[in-house]
Amino acid sequence: MLRKIRICLQVVMMTLVTLLLLGIGFRVHLWAGWVAKIQLIPAILAVSLVVLILILCCTAFFGRIYCSVVCPLGIMQDIFSWLGGKFKKNRFSYAKEKKILRYVVCVLFFLAMIIGFAPVTTLIEPYSAYSRIVNSLFKPLYDLLNNWLAGLDAANDRYNFTEVQIWTRSVTTFVVAIATLVLLGALAIWKGRLYCNTICPAGTLLGSISRVIKEGCRVRFDKDKCKQCGMCEKNCKAQAIDFKNGTVDYSRCVVCGDCLDKCKFDALHYTAKRPAKEPKPVDTERRAFLVGAAVAGTTAAMAQTQMKVDGGLAVIEDKKAPKRQTAITPPGSVSARHMQKHCTACQLCVSSCPNNVLRPSTDLMHFMQPTMSFERGYCRPECTRCSEVCPTGAIKPITREEKTLQHVGHAVWIKENCVVLTDGVSCGNCARHCPTGAIQMVDYEGKKVPAVDENKCIGCGACESLCPARPFSAIYVEGNISHHIG
Repeated sequence: MLRKIRICLQVVMMTLVTLLLLGIGFRVHLWAGWVAKIQLIPAILAVSLVVLILILCCTAFFGRIYCSVVCPLGIMQDIFSWLGGKFKKNRFSYAKEKKILRYVVCVLFFLAMIIGFAPVTTLIEPYSAYSRIVNSLFKPLYDLLNNWLAGLDAANDRYNFTEVQIWTRSVTTFVVAIATLVLLGALAIWKGRLYCNTICPAGTLLGSISRVIKEGCRVRFDKDKCKQCGMCEKNCKAQAIDFKNGTVDYSRCVVCGDCLDKCKFDALHYTAKRPAKEPKPVDTERRAFLVGAAVAGTTAAMAQTQMKVDGGLAVIEDKKAPKRQTAITPPGSVSARHMQKHCTACQLCVSSCPNNVLRPSTDLMHFMQPTMSFERGYCRPECTRCSEVCPTGAIKPITREEKTLQHVGHAVWIKENCVVLTDGVSCGNCARHCPTGAIQMVDYEGKKVPAVDENKCIGCGACESLCPARPFSAIYVEGNISHHIG
């Protein structure tokens, strides 16, 4: 029963997380955003005490159920391990814990998180690793399916689906996602939960709690019934069962229930520790129900899309991003330093951005963390999507009114690129579309050129995005190191 409930919860959680990351459904982040906020490392960064207390209490009372039914990367590894079992059964064996490696990696991870060294935190954090896989590899496939359905709809004069742009936001992130999927898939097929029990900081942290507190529900041996067949050990993907000594390493056990299912002699039980002289029967179904009560969710789906406009008359040269002295971080991120220390590069904000403004950074110190660029759109003042979905507090929640006062950058005019001077035409596109009135057209050598009032400019990028100059805009946004209210 425990294994069946675990699988059902995994299906629900994996479905919700994937739907959230793909952006499927009308404002999916409103009804499924909680699945990102109950992840351990994001909850630590967001200082979400309720979530942290819930996770720690569940671990103390029920073992590492978080790793089995909440962490999407752990669930993905279980899928690969299950596929590996189709080719070779009973392939696992007990292995001693690699304690030094586990704790060294864990300490280094949290030190990197404190000082804001992004390459370590973004690559190791489990939720972010799965998010990058979905955003970089699965989302383009979903978009292809969406566009195919949109074509079928249009051919039949129906418009249930809207065609969307398919593009790679970062080649670096794409390569990292492929490498992560291949590496973790191979490890899971070979050694099950090896990554979770050697590298993953969440697994090490929760394993320490499960190791120290042993009085809660755990998988326990009944040595009187055990026939030393070894089937439990051969099917433990955490390699935590030593059937010869009748012991289970609770710091590595993820309470998957596979061993209980394989034991034919009723020698293993998921139960609380009881005094030997007064054994009490345990209602395992009730225990399993309590485990299930720790995680709950709902599912729904519709396509979230963005209109693609194409006049079909001539090929327009794509814009290129200018070289900015200071990267632009999203409104609500406070400063580049705050973003660096709190962001795990899960890419949820990138995939959720309806304006195609956010990109994963290739800068080493901000590796794969979101920055703003305006080749495909601009940051509309009324949109607060990224602040709504961020699970770590790297982008703090802001209202629409607060966003219009957030100065994330300032516009800079590049005389050499302006079509007014290079082509001798009148323009004024930047001033016409500036939502704050920060750009005015002034006389310059008998022509009207833009002048920027930095006190009014909020760095939304409308001017840069809508400037007709190609490939580089004649006006671009330079980031502010620290955001300020104007």
